Amino acid sequence: MGNIEIYPMTIDDLECIKEELEEKFDKFWTYGILKTEIANINSRYIVAKCKDEIIGFAGVLFIVDEANIMNIVIRKDMRKKGVGTTMLKKIIDISIKQKAKFITLEVNYNNFPAIKLYKKFEFEEIGRRKKYYNNRDDAIIMTKILK
Repeated sequence: MGNIEIYPMTIDDLECIKEELEEKFDKFWTYGILKTEIANINSRYIVAKCKDEIIGFAGVLFIVDEANIMNIVIRKDMRKKGVGTTMLKKIIDISIKQKAKFITLEVNYNNFPAIKLYKKFEFEEIGRRKKYYNNRDDAIIMTKILK
């Protein structure tokens, strides 16, 4: 795979993936939700590109001294190729620059690859949200203290 490049996400980037968002990325994050997220002054969104194609996006919301990872979404055909690792590193860097003291996230308890990735970056499980996803699957709440 070629080099993965990370850029701030723009509305134009979102427009580029609008038609394929649910099919190639994730049904959970709709165009409307992402448009609102990108416009939020307390959020930072990034895109991962390979050969000028958007292959992933991620967002973080800042609340006082906390960074809350909203999503890390990889195009289905590009998963398990290091894209999530690259974006998570960038989200952590952005959070440190924003002077966040810790990062929190929710992950589906069935999403073993994501849980493994977060543990690799020293996120620890601190709780659960029952039936968080579609009123069915639990979410694991994970956090990482930033230094």
